Amino acid sequence: MSGNNGANASGGELIELIAASIRRERERAGLSMAELARRAGIAKSTLSQLESGAGNPSVETLWALGVALDVPFSRLVDPPRPVVRVVRAGEGPVTHSERADYAATLLASCPPGARRDIYRIDAEPGETRASDPHMPGTIEHLLLGAGRALVGPTEDPVELSPGDYVSYPGDAPHIFRALAPGTLAVIVMEHV
Repeated sequence: MSGNNGANASGGELIELIAASIRRERERAGLSMAELARRAGIAKSTLSQLESGAGNPSVETLWALGVALDVPFSRLVDPPRPVVRVVRAGEGPVTHSERADYAATLLASCPPGARRDIYRIDAEPGETRASDPHMPGTIEHLLLGAGRALVGPTEDPVELSPGDYVSYPGDAPHIFRALAPGTLAVIVMEHV
């Protein structure tokens, strides 16, 4: 199914995609099958079939599951992409000032209705900072200013050097591990 989404997946692929999406969102919400089924007003056996890819959900069932999971309907049929985006130092669209030695590189534009929190991170080598998933839909943007760090999804972090940028899902387990003394970063947490 690589590269397919809800808009161009065949019937079998779409059912597999929906099954994986329901399971992923239920696990992110920390709900048991029984609790999600209760909240959505469907039988637990129906939910079990849907998550195993054996069912063929109606639009009404998917809407009920989306409401119970507090996610848009689209997240169940066309999961968000891209998951991880890296902009290395020296990459990206740059705009220069006419009056000063100043250059601005666009790393990520703000989607409509987004809320953001910005943090400065000072870290030293040693213990890895492991973060549990934040609210569904949270994306973290990190720009490394000094030092070196291993950052991103727990299963597949990226090593960054000064000036490197990475974005990754904040609603999945993720880490930050300083690899050099005096590591400094700026994190923007985007809550949509």
